[in-house]
Amino acid sequence: MGRLQGKVAFLTGAGSGIARSAAHIFTREGAKVVIAELKPELGRACEQSVRQAGGDATFIETDVTKEDSVKAAIARTVALYGKLDVLYNCAGGSVVEDKRVTDVDMSVWNHTMSLDLLGTFLCSRYGIPEIIKAGGGAIINMSSVVALRGAFPVHIYTAAKGGVIALTQAMACEYAHDHIRVNAICPGVILTDRVKQRFGKSAESPATTDQTRAIKIDWKNYPFATGEPEDIANVALFLASDESRMLTGAIIPADGGMSAY
Repeated sequence: MGRLQGKVAFLTGAGSGIARSAAHIFTREGAKVVIAELKPELGRACEQSVRQAGGDATFIETDVTKEDSVKAAIARTVALYGKLDVLYNCAGGSVVEDKRVTDVDMSVWNHTMSLDLLGTFLCSRYGIPEIIKAGGGAIINMSSVVALRGAFPVHIYTAAKGGVIALTQAMACEYAHDHIRVNAICPGVILTDRVKQRFGKSAESPATTDQTRAIKIDWKNYPFATGEPEDIANVALFLASDESRMLTGAIIPADGGMSAY
């Protein structure tokens, strides 16, 4: 029996990157998965890929920054699969225009906060009542190593991901008696297609333009600092499964030690 056998999971941003890998891994472990994705071409491609591999997945076009869109997507999930057990808030990201507080344009604040923090809030707002109806379950939020260190000059993204940590802990406390566990993952540098395109494919010699300063570190000091999407998806699998029943309110630094030394 799979580790998520019989569970229904709602994965945001699952058309690409970490959540796409999670869609494959979750369905391989027995879950039925909703691919909540803004871009139809990516969402449909992920659904097709998962189904070809033998998994049960459905693409639902979702804009996590819009309340009506999130509300409708959660409702459709329950109508389709009968319940909701796992919410994986993975949609998010930073933009190259993100800079120091004194330099950044306010449009970056609006975009980044909406995508990374408001999106997590809205999906939780409408997902939690359904998870309660199902008898409990798991919420996995995506924060970042940038929220654990002060060394990255992407100040808006840092603030948003710090907010995700605070929201995670608040929800973990509030909904524990409803049998809902809420945890967050703080990845390091994960080599998704977006990261490769933005920062270059080589982890040994990242580019040195202004756009790369947010993640430029001394790679020799952090030999485990970079990972693949599957590395984080596997952490999410553990948090979604009953194997992690003793974990709630945990902030897991899956960053290769970047926040520890």
